Amino acid sequence: MSAETQANTLDLKAAKNTSFSIKAVSKRVLRIAPWVVGLGLVFAIYTSGLSKNPRGFFMDESCTAYNAYLLAHTGAGEFGPRFPFFFEVYRGEYVQYYHPVDEYLLALVFLFRSPSILLVRMYSTFLMFSACVLLGFLAKRISGSYLIGCIIGAFALVTPWFFEVGRLAWEAHLVPLLTILFLHALYHAQRKEKWSLLDIALIVLSLGLLTYCYASGRALGPLMAAGLVFFATTRKQIIAVATTWTLYAVTLLPAFLFGQQHPGVLMKRFIETSYLRTTIPLGDNLDRFIARFLEDQSLIGLLLTGDLHSRHHLQGSGGAFFYSIFAIVVIGFVIVVARRRNDPWWRFVLYGLAAAIVPGAITSWPTHALRLLAWPVFLLLLAVPGLEWFLARKPNLLASSSAEPAKADDDRRSTTESFVPRPVLLSLLVIVLGFCAVETYWFQTVYRREGPKREGEFDVDYKKAYDAAVNQSSRPIYLEDGRWGPGYIHALWYATLEKRPTSEFTYLPSGSKAPSGAVVISTSDVCEGCETITRAYVYHVYRAP
Repeated sequence: MSAETQANTLDLKAAKNTSFSIKAVSKRVLRIAPWVVGLGLVFAIYTSGLSKNPRGFFMDESCTAYNAYLLAHTGAGEFGPRFPFFFEVYRGEYVQYYHPVDEYLLALVFLFRSPSILLVRMYSTFLMFSACVLLGFLAKRISGSYLIGCIIGAFALVTPWFFEVGRLAWEAHLVPLLTILFLHALYHAQRKEKWSLLDIALIVLSLGLLTYCYASGRALGPLMAAGLVFFATTRKQIIAVATTWTLYAVTLLPAFLFGQQHPGVLMKRFIETSYLRTTIPLGDNLDRFIARFLEDQSLIGLLLTGDLHSRHHLQGSGGAFFYSIFAIVVIGFVIVVARRRNDPWWRFVLYGLAAAIVPGAITSWPTHALRLLAWPVFLLLLAVPGLEWFLARKPNLLASSSAEPAKADDDRRSTTESFVPRPVLLSLLVIVLGFCAVETYWFQTVYRREGPKREGEFDVDYKKAYDAAVNQSSRPIYLEDGRWGPGYIHALWYATLEKRPTSEFTYLPSGSKAPSGAVVISTSDVCEGCETITRAYVYHVYRAP
């Protein structure tokens, strides 16, 4: 064969390979494109009305956003060193320490976009939306069914608990996302006889981020790590779990060192929000914990009222979780307890269901939606075996399921004789899903009608007070905190949004007085001899006597 013929043959082969490669890529794009477009449309619906509901911006939201903006543009928060591990926020009696994960993530957003309330809320909602989608993907991995994955993802998106907290712009929204990322890493590892270093690294990373994302994470991280003992069933797995624990312990060193350098600061918020005290006998603390643990499992709070704090849950809109979804969860729970309790994964899910209640149970406030945010993650996971039963070709409530996640969907389902005809089960599932659609419609109707009316819960009137103050010619404007909290942070945040120099504002330490004639924005009830400029809810703008 001549050299020219060989060259032509090689060119033809290369052309064919290129053609096959282009076709393969095209097919992949065609498979992925509908999912991307579909998720984009769902996200547009999910975020509709976000600019008006909730209205205003709560103090903690302003604090989170302002510190993240400073971090993005100066490398430091309002106080303390550059690139801090914990962020000191607020002043005087209100001082707290925020966790690093949310601050640094939001700072990344501010590196590329100008700050706005809508942007911050969109960022928070996107993270919650991502958590719901990833939970659906985890359900697909567990069940081997795209349909079940889509249903669980949809359940998560319509659950009031996730929907409402996803619209609050501070740390708590990260708890479901990081819990689900941890579960993804754990599920991938536990399918293997030997965990790889990458598996261990991903588990440790997700546990570390969960621990440092929010107050409840400080309890959830260690509790989730302790639950890895369920997977230590062979010598190789014992070594893997021990290695994971060791590396996770290393991630706790920064918090330990920070606590050594700043005694008591990390416990301050816990002491303010918990009933547990070292001065109380251990037995009394334990009794109260058990009572609170049981209280947080109340179906009244879960299905009827939700968190009684209107900022966390719109009162009158029903519970934090839908009846229809809970019915499937109960069926899944029965299946796991009856037939899958020997599977380490499902034992861990049951353990996680109980452990997720602990951060709320050590909090004084009952059914605290933000401290219990990992709980609905495990509830929804238990809906997976419930849906498998509804959709099985030969369903049996107490039939075992293969523990091998890699098997096909047909192989995973029971082959025992059915005691309920499949058409009946499918009809029941359609009815339950229809009821879920009705619950979703009703909740969304109430939320969109009544949600914007929560003006006090989201400090809507502070902007009116701020506008009245900046319209005065006197500078600087003094910021006074009182009974109604550290409102000064609002002024700094709104000034940032308006590109107004924050040097136009001066903070008044407790007990200090503004110069005579100076304009003051105050959250205090007391003001003797002041010339009132305006009052907006609990905010008072006046000229100092």
